[in-house]
Amino acid sequence: MGFDRRRKVLEEAWVGDAVLCLYARERILREDGVIDAEKLRRMTSNQFLASLGEPSDVEAEIGRAYGEGGLAGASAWIEERLMPLFNRQEVKRVSGPKRNRGDAV
Repeated sequence: MGFDRRRKVLEEAWVGDAVLCLYARERILREDGVIDAEKLRRMTSNQFLASLGEPSDVEAEIGRAYGEGGLAGASAWIEERLMPLFNRQEVKRVSGPKRNRGDAV
């Protein structure tokens, strides 16, 4: 990827990151009714985004969706492409493997 192309992707990603953070904060407040910084981190982390592709590329897609459709367009993009995976990961995280509590039989 050329320097100019990479710079464009990083600029779009910078905006996309901000839009994703705003989306995540609004969703957490709307659905959970609390400020949950840990959930925000999980929803916006590079580790999570990497499950969909290179994190900067994913954020750049959000930035482009924002450029084309504003917050509504970016939110629709996030809802369609990111949230189904996030929701599945959250279910797995909450249910998790059953741990042996050390109970004697």
